[in-house]
Amino acid sequence: MQLTIYRGTKEIGGSCVEVSTASTRIILDAGLPLVKPDREPFDPNVIQGKTNEELLAERVIPNVPGLFTDGKSPDAILLSHSHLDHAGLLHLTKQQIPIYATSGTSKMMLAGAVFSRQKELERTRHQEVKAKQSFTVGDMVITPFAVDHSSFGSVAYLIEAEGKTLLYSGDIRKHGRKPGMARDLVAEIGPRNIDVLLMEGTHFGSGSSKGLTEFELEEEIVGHIKSAPGIVLACFSPVDVDRLVTYYRACQRTGRIFVADAYAAFVMHLVASEASIPRPTSEAGVRVYFNQAFENRSLSKIREQFEPDRIQLSQVLAEPTKYLMVFRPSMTELDFGNVLPANSRCLYSYWEGYLEKPDWVQLQENLSQVGGDFIPRHASGHIYVKDIVELVRGINPKQIVPIHTFEPTGFQQHFANVQLLDDGEPYRIG
Repeated sequence: MQLTIYRGTKEIGGSCVEVSTASTRIILDAGLPLVKPDREPFDPNVIQGKTNEELLAERVIPNVPGLFTDGKSPDAILLSHSHLDHAGLLHLTKQQIPIYATSGTSKMMLAGAVFSRQKELERTRHQEVKAKQSFTVGDMVITPFAVDHSSFGSVAYLIEAEGKTLLYSGDIRKHGRKPGMARDLVAEIGPRNIDVLLMEGTHFGSGSSKGLTEFELEEEIVGHIKSAPGIVLACFSPVDVDRLVTYYRACQRTGRIFVADAYAAFVMHLVASEASIPRPTSEAGVRVYFNQAFENRSLSKIREQFEPDRIQLSQVLAEPTKYLMVFRPSMTELDFGNVLPANSRCLYSYWEGYLEKPDWVQLQENLSQVGGDFIPRHASGHIYVKDIVELVRGINPKQIVPIHTFEPTGFQQHFANVQLLDDGEPYRIG
């Protein structure tokens, strides 16, 4: 069995990996880059209107034989989760290649397609996978394992072929709302004495040896809601269902009504049967606000679905201390006419690197003008360094191959059995 990381050996995002045998080739993820080679932020809009050949020449898509251009196609694509840095190039891959993914990942991609101009997972290509249910592609036996990440439906993949075993972690953490998933993974994989662990190392080099858990974040958010003198505006990604639960639970504990936008309400509707979150109804303490960006679009079916639990902005403004409202910076102008409610408190639950973007800078200025405040409070979607060490030791692989990290040598500070690769370098397992 051979491993080739086409992108990800020395960068976070844009993940694309091939695992092959003498007769079978599979691809793990087909992600959009997050940064350019000089680490400047990458604008995903640059792929619009360009051919695959142009994108290949510009190093936007990796040079994987037969995946994006002519040549013998890989037998399958295994998708770990819905984030663009893992799924953002799928629509450019050859249409005849089946894509294996969980129903949760498919649902998050659907929500992203409806509300964030992302691409839906094509139904004709989607082969649904379920945790711990093995399937075969050629001479490979593949087993998905549910993992905790900030995108609902995320999985790791165990691949067995030619007497060798490889586990691809995908994106993973131990500090979310489902820490039992990591314990189960160690219990399942540890005794197998696997040959290679292809392990994400986002936080190596970031200084984040340890940070907040999702439960600790909930406690902090509860405190900020209790002390808020006015409306609370919550900024987070709706596909992070853990974070949805965190804010919803914080509202329940503080007596506030959770006002979801249509995007968050749609995600709640999609996952209610699979996650510990209610459907967005008034009975559950949830109201749905149709912000102006939603009103400007023709989404009648979604409108009809949430109309019974709709709330008007005038109702929120009449009693602002009763509500926590899912918020986007664009709402400052479109919905509030650039004048936010007095004493608004904005809780920001994204990566802090985004705060340099103009819309977030402007939002903070708007808040200061009305006596409000802006409080970044976040728990990472990626495993902290201390937890990487604990997880890897529990899995106990013969070889560790770093991926999804700017600092792959960080693994060598903790483990002796690290195999560093370059993008495009084939590695014969064993």
